[in-house]
Amino acid sequence: MVKGTSKPMSDDAKHKADRAGDASLTVREGLSKSDVSRPVVPAEQTPSAARADAPPHMDKPSPALSSEQKQGADEPVLVSTRANPIPDGVHAGFVLTDDDMSLRYARWPAVKRPMKGTVLILQGRSEYIEKYFETVEDLRAEGFEVLTFDWRGQGGSDRLLDDPKRGHIEHFDQYLMDLDTIMTKVALPDCRGPFFVLAHSMGGLIALLAAPGLGNRISRMVVLAPMLALQGLPVSQRLLRRFTGLMTFIGFAPSPTRRDTSNALTRPFLGNKLTNDIERFQRNRGTVEKRESLVLSGPTFGWTYAACQAMETVHEDGFSSAIAVPTLLVAAGADEVVRASAVEAYGRKMRAGAFLTVTAAKHELLHERDILREQALAAFFGFVPGSSLEDLKNRRSPTAS
Repeated sequence: MVKGTSKPMSDDAKHKADRAGDASLTVREGLSKSDVSRPVVPAEQTPSAARADAPPHMDKPSPALSSEQKQGADEPVLVSTRANPIPDGVHAGFVLTDDDMSLRYARWPAVKRPMKGTVLILQGRSEYIEKYFETVEDLRAEGFEVLTFDWRGQGGSDRLLDDPKRGHIEHFDQYLMDLDTIMTKVALPDCRGPFFVLAHSMGGLIALLAAPGLGNRISRMVVLAPMLALQGLPVSQRLLRRFTGLMTFIGFAPSPTRRDTSNALTRPFLGNKLTNDIERFQRNRGTVEKRESLVLSGPTFGWTYAACQAMETVHEDGFSSAIAVPTLLVAAGADEVVRASAVEAYGRKMRAGAFLTVTAAKHELLHERDILREQALAAFFGFVPGSSLEDLKNRRSPTAS
């Protein structure tokens, strides 16, 4: 196995990047230049269709992005395909974290009154903004503004390694920094409260990790198939944590955990672990075929060790009771990625939590067949901003055909 290398940016490179970006930065009142996000024209427009006063390089990635991630001078921030068009009214761009990682984000206004607040979508591992266009439309039609972004290491955000397809993170505190950056620099100044979280898989784990400190920012959370325990491992998760911890300690953190390099571009629908819906499967494939840089292969030893540590953290005594944000956990009954029983058990022990199970659904509930997907959406709309936790606990598991 060949080790990957991290790519710290030198002070000189940062200075050049700051100078290169001056023309495209707009400073919000009361914020320093390091605090701003770069405004972009609507992503469905080409540069030639942009406003006359827009900088000619407005659609380029932030100067902080690595050369491997720059999509080309004339490519928009978001990818649109016939099967997966960009929802109208988008504001998309990039924002820098405190450790100089560039995160790609997009936000949309509501299209129905009364306006109910903003839903922050937290993606799973290897996902990207475009994968949630359909869900964005569903939420907007119910009176919500929507904000989502790509975590560092995936989608259109900065990578930590030279190989952009290698899914890597050093520790989950970096994801917490990403979430805080989006809340502080995009959500709070630009979006309408109250704020609600709709999280999936890894995004659900991050939401739970952050939840004890989110009581004054987030009103409610709905977490779909959260990554609380992995399913189908060849060894126990405890042994996996020890082994990946050892590999990380001896210097193999950036190395992939397996030689299999299959990804969303190469995996067939037959036998996939994510969805029963072939149309949505093919739609997502069409997006990454148009922009292959969105694709990730398998995780590294470092990411896997960090994930195991994060899962252990949320299971520590007293952690779930410290979560004051009302939370609904939705398990996928036929999940082959995370253990549905762990999701249900966690929901039972949360003081401010409840759980539901969508029977027969695979891991990606929002990319499932309509009859399954609609149950996940119904649970969200029933819980945010509405029904009581006790009613949801009494209902437990809706059935699916």
